[in-house]
Amino acid sequence: QVQLEESGGGLVQAGGSLRLSCADSGRTSTTSVMGWFRQAPGKEREFVAAISWGGTVTKYADFVRGRFTISRTGAKNTVFLQMNNLKVEDTAVYYCVADGRAATGWPSANPYELKHWGQGTQVTVSS
Repeated sequence: QVQLEESGGGLVQAGGSLRLSCADSGRTSTTSVMGWFRQAPGKEREFVAAISWGGTVTKYADFVRGRFTISRTGAKNTVFLQMNNLKVEDTAVYYCVADGRAATGWPSANPYELKHWGQGTQVTVSS
């Protein structure tokens, strides 16, 4: 059973950095693609980044490219999102997601069709 738990959110000033972590305590996501979505108040959930099981394929939303980096551990069941040069518009709840869908398909995926979600962690960027 996949059980995703995020950590690392918080309050940061614009231009600052945060690192989000997501651990699969169920340890069954070793063959899954993992990634991050976010949802700001009043907005739909949107894709942020995804990484393949082996870590060789990564996908990013255009609005985070060059600022965010996704990675996962050698054991494959923990994924990280390093967020640099944060902007006020990055303020949102960030969700860790695991699914068998190929990473290349995540940017266009209906988020509600992805199988496993964490509870989310709040990221607030102040001006």
